[in-house]
Amino acid sequence: MPDTIEETFALLSHKDNKVAYAALKTLQAESERSPVVYSFMDRLGEMLDSDNSYLRTRALTLLAYNARWDTDYKIDEVIDRYLTHITDPKPITARQCIQLLPMLAKDKPELKEVILGALHRANITIYAGSMQPLVYKDIQKALAEIEKLPANTGAEAGGTTSG
Repeated sequence: MPDTIEETFALLSHKDNKVAYAALKTLQAESERSPVVYSFMDRLGEMLDSDNSYLRTRALTLLAYNARWDTDYKIDEVIDRYLTHITDPKPITARQCIQLLPMLAKDKPELKEVILGALHRANITIYAGSMQPLVYKDIQKALAEIEKLPANTGAEAGGTTSG
């Protein structure tokens, strides 16, 4: 594995998917521990528009894993583009996006309603018959998980909570 986060990040677009996947796993683990990958948020946002579905999936994953560190509202800037991947042309990418949304909503409660709205509006009829039930189930599971999250009432900022 490379020596620096910068070198590891560069491997996300490696033509050997095994190398790129290993880089993703390394960056994912680092994102759970520290905000060091957060400095790449703008580049991850650009990757959302990649022609390569693997790159889009890696960007979706790392954006979600770094939402907890999002003090500069980088996710808010790309949320509309992020949510278009609920119905990504590649159903595998769509499923990954949907499965990441509960994490995103938990770490960015101010985006909960926007995420729920996008899930409710998703048109999964674009997928072949065999994929539709899988995507539908992913959406239902994500909706259930997100709806269980506490409302963003501002209590985090020192307001009172009831119980």
